[in-house]
Amino acid sequence: MAEINRAIKGTNDILPSESHEWQFVEQKMLETASLYGFKEIRVPVFEHTEVFLRSVGDTTDVVQKEMYTFDDKGGRSITLRPELTAGVIRSAIEKGLVNGALPVKVCYIGGCYRYEKPQAGRLREFHQFGVECIGAAEPNADAEVIALARQLLDSIGVKKIALEINSIGCLECRKEYHKALKEYFSQNTDKLCGTCNERLDRNPMRILDCKSPICSEIAAKAPVVLDYLCDDCREHFEKVKGYLKAQNIEFTVNPHIVRGLDYYTRTVFEFVSGDIGAQSTVCGGGRYDGLVSQMGGPTVASLGFGMGIERLMLVLKNQGAELPEAPKTDLYIVPMGEKALLKATELCALLRREGYKVQTDICARGIKAQMKYADKIGAKFTVVLGDNEIETGKARLKDMAEGTEREIKVDELLDELGEAIREQIFKSIAEIM
Repeated sequence: MAEINRAIKGTNDILPSESHEWQFVEQKMLETASLYGFKEIRVPVFEHTEVFLRSVGDTTDVVQKEMYTFDDKGGRSITLRPELTAGVIRSAIEKGLVNGALPVKVCYIGGCYRYEKPQAGRLREFHQFGVECIGAAEPNADAEVIALARQLLDSIGVKKIALEINSIGCLECRKEYHKALKEYFSQNTDKLCGTCNERLDRNPMRILDCKSPICSEIAAKAPVVLDYLCDDCREHFEKVKGYLKAQNIEFTVNPHIVRGLDYYTRTVFEFVSGDIGAQSTVCGGGRYDGLVSQMGGPTVASLGFGMGIERLMLVLKNQGAELPEAPKTDLYIVPMGEKALLKATELCALLRREGYKVQTDICARGIKAQMKYADKIGAKFTVVLGDNEIETGKARLKDMAEGTEREIKVDELLDELGEAIREQIFKSIAEIM
């Protein structure tokens, strides 16, 4: 097959047969975020490369191996966003949001880009829902953001998903932890991959996040950060756990969670599922108390999470979750002849203005082909219009599911269609009851 007819490796088309499922999930995301006071923000798909170098961290896999970076026509280094937090923080600083009423609560849905091996739930172009809460330092803020993610997953119908939490401390208490990691990993330099050997002096915590099986095996026995927390960080983490318990949110402490980006501090968390293979994390997030100042803004504590929509959809599919069916056409008008087509066009315009989903022929097909098409698209009702129907002002409205017909007045089609749909709804409710 010619390259022009192939999608680029690691990208995926969302077809009309599945887009309604995405719309349902995305709407649930925005609705749930709204319950907690989060409002949508939209930021550019690309930023100056420095935005990600400064925020994500130049020792991370994302920066070292996965970013799509290029020089634009002005010679500036530009990068397609590998995640959205950095762009949101840049926007909050530039537009002065961080200087207004705090906390700033924003949410987003958007595409991200990372060059990595495509596999189940992991693509080079993927979509992410996330929230950022800027200007909240208290531990109940951590619990609130986690509760938002939990409620969202529940509202969509995700089952068998577990919350794991950890604290990776602040910059001060991590100094001792880094010393312990350097001492431990220095005994295994002959086994570590080249990238991790480079990280050993600069940022040994990044070795804990390496995807190499050998490095992962070595990292599994490394010192855990919880043993090195300062009193403030330990107290903060204990309070986070208390606020989660107050909301009846179950969790386990996983001391090996460090997250893959350098801006995290203190609380980190992941929602994991066993229904998507090795890539088990559906949602991940935590605190990034130093990120705003690191990017040139004021010193304000912040936190948030990101949720991969492709992974979430894969979990729902593998769990057999019941998602809404695609909206169906309410009425298909079958015209026979030019005069009937004009009338059908008039009726379609009237019904669409009233909010009904209505179609008519735009391919000059015969009546049999039109009825076949109406059946294929799942039209609830059809009405045939010809010279006789126009002259008498009467036609027959057919219920496609039942196969029954009723005579209607063409000029009263709006009322007749509304009544027929109401009857259909009442019948469906009666069957359920």
